[in-house]
Order: sequence, then C-alpha cells, then structure tokens
Amino acid sequence: MATKVLMPQLGESVTEGTISKWLVKVGDVVQKYDALAEVATDKVNAEVPSTVAGKVTEIVVPEGETVSVGTLILYIEEAGSAAAEPSADTVIRQESGMASGQHEQTAASAAAKQRFSPAVLRLAQEHNIDLTLITGTGAGGRITRKDVQQVIEQGGQKSTAQTAPAPRNSPAVYEEPSVKAPAISTPTPSIPKPSQGDLVIPVTPLRKTIAARMTQSKQEIPHAWTMVEVDVTNLVKLRNRWKTKVKEQEGINLTFLPFFIKAVVEALKEYPMMNSTWQGEQIVVRKDVNISIAVATEDALFVPVIKNADQKSVFGIAKAVEELAAKTRAGKLTLDDMSGGTFTVNNTGSFGSVLSVPIINPPQAAILSVEAIVKRPVVIEDMIAIRSMVNLCLSLDHRILDGLVCGRFLQSVKQKLENIGPDTPIY
Repeated sequence: MATKVLMPQLGESVTEGTISKWLVKVGDVVQKYDALAEVATDKVNAEVPSTVAGKVTEIVVPEGETVSVGTLILYIEEAGSAAAEPSADTVIRQESGMASGQHEQTAASAAAKQRFSPAVLRLAQEHNIDLTLITGTGAGGRITRKDVQQVIEQGGQKSTAQTAPAPRNSPAVYEEPSVKAPAISTPTPSIPKPSQGDLVIPVTPLRKTIAARMTQSKQEIPHAWTMVEVDVTNLVKLRNRWKTKVKEQEGINLTFLPFFIKAVVEALKEYPMMNSTWQGEQIVVRKDVNISIAVATEDALFVPVIKNADQKSVFGIAKAVEELAAKTRAGKLTLDDMSGGTFTVNNTGSFGSVLSVPIINPPQAAILSVEAIVKRPVVIEDMIAIRSMVNLCLSLDHRILDGLVCGRFLQSVKQKLENIGPDTPIY
C-alpha cells in the first residue's frame, strides 16, 4: 500500500517549509529513517526522514515550493506489499476512468488547483489575483509562485465586469447624469530586466524564508520604537580587566554582549510582560527566559537561543554565546538550538552601528539592539568628562506592550549596566 509522507513540524511555531532539494527520485528504494528531502524553514534547515521502508512512487511537491505543515509531499509504496494488488486509491481512479475519462482529468485538474501553497495565496491576495483563472504549470497542474508572478508582470487580470458584453435584447435604462470624480489608477511599477554585466543572484530557499518572515513581522505587528543611552565606562573597565584571564583560563572570548544580556534577563524578571508572546486571542507571559541572539553568516542570519539565560552568570552566558556562534557558522545548529526564544538581543554594535530600528522576531513581544560603544564628552555634575556611551534601541509589539512598561524596562537595564563596578562578579 502507498504511504503518505507529510511536511513535518520542524520546530516550535513553524507553520511551513520549503523543499530545498529532493534527495530521492521516483523509483528509488529507501529504508526507514533515510533522508528524503532537504527542507528550509525560518528557523533551521533540516532533512525529512522516511517513516517506512519501500519504493518512492510519486513526488507531489516540486523543489523550491513552500507548503504548510501537514501537506502531502511524497508517496512511498511500503516494502512487502503486493505489487499486483491495486490500492483502494488506484481502484477508485480506474473505475472513474472507465465511467468517464474526461471527467477524471477535469476533476484531477480542479483538485490540483485547490492545493495552493501559503506563498501562492499570499502573493495572489496582495495583487487581487483570482487563482481559479490561472493554469498551473507545476506538478499535476499545481499553481506555483512563478505562475502568479507571470500574471502580475503581464498587468494582472482584467475585470470580467468591464469586458463582458451587454445582453442583446436587454432594455435600455436611462440614468441621470452625475458628476463623478476621475478614477485614479496607480500603475504597478515595472521592474527593469537585468542588463548585460549585471550580477543575477538566485534567491535561495533560506533567503526566501527570511524574507517571508520579515515581511510577516512588519505587516502583522504594529512596531513602536524607543531608545536610551547608557554610560558603560565601568563595564568597559571590568571587561578589560577580565578578558585576558578568561581567555587564558577558560578559552572563552569575553565580549561585551554577555554583560548586556545579563542586565536584560534581570530586567525581564522585574517586567515579565516584556517576556511574552502574542497568540491570537491571548497573550502568553513566558515563565522561562530564553534569549535569542542574532548570528550572521556570509549569506544568512540565524537566531539561536540561550535557554534559561536568567540562571546563568556572565561567564555562563559568554560560553553559551560562543558555542552557539560556532555551531551556526559550522552549519550544525539543531532544532532545539533554534526554538523556544522569548526575547531577542541583537548586537548591531559589532558592525559600528550607533542607531538601528530592529524588526521583531515573531511571536516575541520585543527586540533590543545593542549599538557600538563610543567615547563621547558628557556632562557630569556640570563638568565635561569623556565617557564610554552606548545606545540601546528597543522595538516593541504595540499590541502587547505600551510605552510605560517599555520605558521602565529600559531604565532598569540602564541602571543595572551603570551600577557595574570593579567588584561585580562574572562567575
């Protein structure tokens, strides 16, 4: 009998995945747990294992297509099943074909068109495209993103109400003349084709997923933004005093980021609403404090998670940051490494940035960017002094959070950082 292989849930809050590459083809014999396909999600790349041993009989979803969790992607005929014995699905198809071959083709085509991927639905809704009027070029007549994009590039679909002729024998209807405002049409901007010498870079499934997640965040979350500046002169002195010793004794690079994360997690315990997520009709305040950190590679940005960060010392956080960064750049992140984040801390200051407006990592309620530490003249007790200053930039989900709690949260983080002294422990 044929076994259905469905798109699995590859992590917490993951709702869809993109088939990056099929590792099998029709006719291949696979064993249980053999890898069938590489799948890219907004959290991590993973392989889909076979749940049975048998022969691949049909690949339903082509490479590069994004489908929802639970969507049928592959058929496998289990080993040991009688090849000559037709399955119930085959019998139904044969009987339908004997009754009316033409009707079967029409029904199959219609059914294929109903299996729209989230990416196709989203693009069609953005451009008012009726998917029932499009002929799919994908497997089994499926409508792909390229099919919809082609309709958009051709100027969209014409309104049937404008082009339909009036009935011949319909009576004439007199209407009083009225003054109408001229219709304003906004033409879709044309995208110039690449010229000779231009570098054309194909968009990878991972980049498509990142783009979709960032677009979703900006479209669904009402972002608000605020910032404070912090005097971290004493923090700089403490870190400089410890960094060589920690490197020699522990083999860990002690950066500034763990100190900021430590201050953030302590403030999150004071203001737990900052550690919450939006879930439709309810807001969930998370008990665990799991800090997501942004780690960039040459071609993508990953957000691994420091679990139970509130239970770690500055050194413990530093060790976790270094381990996650190493795993990211080696391509060895696991689903567990990428899931469960409740608040994100982004270190844009490592690139010299002094001001940024970060995009929230849904379904989290906020994200904090730590900017570059810069020496500036500041006024202290009516005297000018050179101090190490840093900007902390917070983006917040205004559905969950208001300015009052966010302002108090930032002031708490600021106070904790400015209270660091020579005796502040790091272990």
